Amino acid sequence: MPGFPLRVALVGLGWWGRTIAGLLKDSKKLRIAVGVDLAASGDFPFPLEKDFEKALQHPDVQAVILCTPHSQHCEQIVRAANAKKHVFCEKPLSLNRADVLKAVSACNANGVALAVGHEKRFEPPVVELFRMAAAGELGTLLQVEGNFSQDKFLSMPADNWRLTEKEAPAGPMTATGIHLLDLSIGLLGPAENVLARVRQLASGLANGDTLALQISFKNRTNALLSAILATPFDGRFAVYGSKGWAEVRDKAHPEAPEGWVLTTCLSNQQKKTRDYPRATAVLANLEAFADAAAGRAPYPVPQEQMVANISALEAVFKSARSGNIEPVDNGDRQ
Repeated sequence: MPGFPLRVALVGLGWWGRTIAGLLKDSKKLRIAVGVDLAASGDFPFPLEKDFEKALQHPDVQAVILCTPHSQHCEQIVRAANAKKHVFCEKPLSLNRADVLKAVSACNANGVALAVGHEKRFEPPVVELFRMAAAGELGTLLQVEGNFSQDKFLSMPADNWRLTEKEAPAGPMTATGIHLLDLSIGLLGPAENVLARVRQLASGLANGDTLALQISFKNRTNALLSAILATPFDGRFAVYGSKGWAEVRDKAHPEAPEGWVLTTCLSNQQKKTRDYPRATAVLANLEAFADAAAGRAPYPVPQEQMVANISALEAVFKSARSGNIEPVDNGDRQ
């Protein structure tokens, strides 16, 4: 069982891979042993490797952090797990239920930790919102509403993999909507069906720049989610319950957070607001992964929620194409 620092191969040195590399410079729990990229070059404070398999064989590598195109995730997770390497994978874990089941099974069969890049789970006010919900302070949960919008993709070349139908069906869904879906499932459980609408309204983004999503859950609750790639950053997540509601608003994009505002309103009480200072939720997620790899604490996102998230994501893709309400395969359909 590895101790600290956990020595990792950082796979994919594009925008987000470089962001993670910067965050890990001062981490006491993780250290980059090697960077991996097909076009590996540049001024990095760690050795570079072009071949993923060679990185897995590197004597110092105990784990991998995958910042690679979505369609590659399943194969790379399985290969890393079979090499007995712990795996942190950027979202989404895969693009369909069959692949996420395969990835989770490989990690469990090889006794390695699996973590996913849903950093919003680690934002301090979101942690508090989840605590309030679990403690019953909001009563019976009734509905979730959320928005995660940005315009960072507008400056990307048209052939960037993040903008292709292969890697990013349903436009904004894999970019930002997936985070809101994850939070919703964390609170409300598995989804039952979804209705998605994706439109190209104000950009050259061929997969669409505006997403509206309604999700019905097996416990009969709903979520109303929005994700837009053609407007300046906005982030909001709200939960409504029979005893009150709570809303988290971001002050800036998670890439460079500036803090949050948590607003709560409980029955027969005045509305309250609380400012949260800047915190690096991305690093908190990575260090929770290191704790799980070291056997110090379970990873906070349960695997059944990872699977439920991708199961719902696959249904979102289907609904965006068909225009219809699509059922979610949770493994219990006849």
